[in-house]
Amino acid sequence: MTDTAVEARKTTTHVDFWFDPTCPWAWMTSRWVGEVSAHRNLDVRWHVMSLFVLNEDQDIPDKYRERLAANQVYARLVTAAMLAHGQDIVKPLYDALGEHIHHRQEHDADAVVASVLAELDLDPALESAAWTAETDAAMRASHKDGIDRVGEDVGTPVIAVEGTAFFGPVISPAPKGQEALDLWDGVVAAARYPGFFELKRSRTVGPIFDTV
Repeated sequence: MTDTAVEARKTTTHVDFWFDPTCPWAWMTSRWVGEVSAHRNLDVRWHVMSLFVLNEDQDIPDKYRERLAANQVYARLVTAAMLAHGQDIVKPLYDALGEHIHHRQEHDADAVVASVLAELDLDPALESAAWTAETDAAMRASHKDGIDRVGEDVGTPVIAVEGTAFFGPVISPAPKGQEALDLWDGVVAAARYPGFFELKRSRTVGPIFDTV
């Protein structure tokens, strides 16, 4: 292990991660951050953002807008749980939702919400908050916090590492082991350069899901 790697394991790195629970690309990136966390001392705080809010003023097809509006149930649920139980519930709830939404490809939101609340032994009363706008102010505030760090012309996820924020990366599949660490070091190093804005190529694969 190099001296740099040893120091990276000793030093706590503060990370903030904004996600929409329905975004498969955010899910892939979150699995990568989890892999890095297994080898590096990351203090990750997880936050909701919303693809509906991101696109509400955009010219998008009506069917896509309707789907984004319907999918807000999941961002609302995470927000309601966070308000009730604090930051520590956000990641377990995101993990549970991702298992149902992405890995199992379940599309019945009523069933998904009921299942994850039962799995995490959370109050079933939280379900009502998922179907109303009562948590929207908090959800929008969380979304704005992430977007304000990177600008409007991005998507989900947004990651901030010790104050340096960036969109993405968009990856598939999520790398493991040393590949995950190499990608982390490269992305964070590039993002820290104030004049660096974009690096992109066409996607050749869709999300390749692995087990949680």
